[in-house]
Amino acid sequence: MTDLAQRMMMDASLSRTEQAALAIGQLAEQAPRGARLGTKTELQEQCGVAKGTFNEALRILQSRGVITVRSGPGGGLFAASPTPIARLGNSILSLDAAEGDVADAVRIRDTLDPLLIEDALEHSSAADIARMRVALAVMQEAVDAGDATGFVRANWDLHAAIARVSPNGILKSIYLSLLDLIESHTVSVEPDDHQSLPQYITERQKLHADLVDALDTRDRDRALRLIREHNTTLTSVR
Repeated sequence: MTDLAQRMMMDASLSRTEQAALAIGQLAEQAPRGARLGTKTELQEQCGVAKGTFNEALRILQSRGVITVRSGPGGGLFAASPTPIARLGNSILSLDAAEGDVADAVRIRDTLDPLLIEDALEHSSAADIARMRVALAVMQEAVDAGDATGFVRANWDLHAAIARVSPNGILKSIYLSLLDLIESHTVSVEPDDHQSLPQYITERQKLHADLVDALDTRDRDRALRLIREHNTTLTSVR
């Protein structure tokens, strides 16, 4: 058994993506800055995960400044020196459902939403709004297909697009890490006792479309009212 495979077995409660990310992250943190960890193929085989799973783990690690990836001769994965913000993201990534209820992560995320909306109102460019509308279109496709889980995941993509507008690196890092944690532990979506699932996602779609419109027109009062409404009419994610 490889060293990476042994590292991955240390916490079986995590998803395979999380296990691979943590194993490679630990390897990078123990190596000198700039040290070559191996090729993508070598490390994927050592982790024993599918290519898509491995690539998603690399995306997480790159976004947190733990590794760099270089192509061409002599390329591969190299250890980086993560910033304090990146280390904060890594500590959130290491959480699992046993250590912190997903509901707690959702509650913290909701508390941060108004701050991100304020930043989006001030800093959103036309390109940022266009990216939000792409996520809205995917959400609408999920509504039309009756795919509640697909809708929620597209919804998170929208919130991630809004978060990335913020110039506040700490706020953005914490929020995106919380989204990663919530998404990794979501299996299904359930409405509250007063609405059917199709009705729920249809109404949520309209709320998010209205929110993006408010950001586009810089309508602060409307945007903040909608995000308050958003965070008091949540469904259950399991």
